[in-house]
Amino acid sequence: MTEDHKPTDNAIAERVNGILTSKWLYHTKHPANLREATRIIAHIIDFYNNRRPHMSNDMLTPVQKKQRHAHVP
Repeated sequence: MTEDHKPTDNAIAERVNGILTSKWLYHTKHPANLREATRIIAHIIDFYNNRRPHMSNDMLTPVQKKQRHAHVP
């Protein structure tokens, strides 16, 4: 028998999926093919990681937070 899984089991992943879906995927035209879909998703991931500040990161992007954390002894 398998265990039941809930969205709360991995809240961070569920939050990211929700943000990606509600903020971008629902507001993006449907891609004509797999190549275009891949390009759109790559753009969204780049924006999310490199340009979108996150409240949980003290309004830094994930990349900025990682860089700052890497320099802390």
